[in-house]
Amino acid sequence: MEPALLEAEGLGLRTRRGWVFRDLDLRVGPGELLALTGPAGGGRTSALLALGGRFRVSHGRVGGAGRTAFGLVPGVNEPEPALTVGEHVGERLRLLGQARPWHRRRRLAASPALRDLPPGSTPDTLVRDLSPLDRHRLMIKLALLEDPDVLLVDDIDVSLTPTETQTLLGELDATGRAAVYTCRDTPTAARLGRAPSTTESDDKVPFLSSVGVGR
Repeated sequence: MEPALLEAEGLGLRTRRGWVFRDLDLRVGPGELLALTGPAGGGRTSALLALGGRFRVSHGRVGGAGRTAFGLVPGVNEPEPALTVGEHVGERLRLLGQARPWHRRRRLAASPALRDLPPGSTPDTLVRDLSPLDRHRLMIKLALLEDPDVLLVDDIDVSLTPTETQTLLGELDATGRAAVYTCRDTPTAARLGRAPSTTESDDKVPFLSSVGVGR
């Protein structure tokens, strides 16, 4: 069996107030798309951050042979509204050591990184003028500059129409990278799930389902 790019076993976080999420098992291979679904407050974002090493957990493990990079994660990893698309690309290139500050304008203007920008946007477009779909597209583009094996994207069906969600999924697929994304519903596969678990006090425990929607 080919090594997994990303995998989790029994992943969960329990705090004094109870479970944030629990019992998450997944395995992501090259080119696979996988959805994390669950109810509001069910820990989707926390689990996604944990898969990318940005959130500590109390149970289980995360591993895999691949590199991860985050697309849009509202409230955690999102673009600055007052900056332009070009400024975001230039800043990411500098962070990656791919652009020298003293040549940044000339180098950035000719950079392949500014090709295939979100439709209707230019390097001078302010992020605050981007649609929700194009904000996702920009963050995915920035993530791809890191050359990841697995893209991690949050809330692909929040603030988007069903058609826009399908468009975004198609574009994720077209990157050729594996991807794990979170959503309230699974647009391209039946949702897997189970009845919510209960704590000893009979409070409902949020549960995340993972659904492979592959290529």
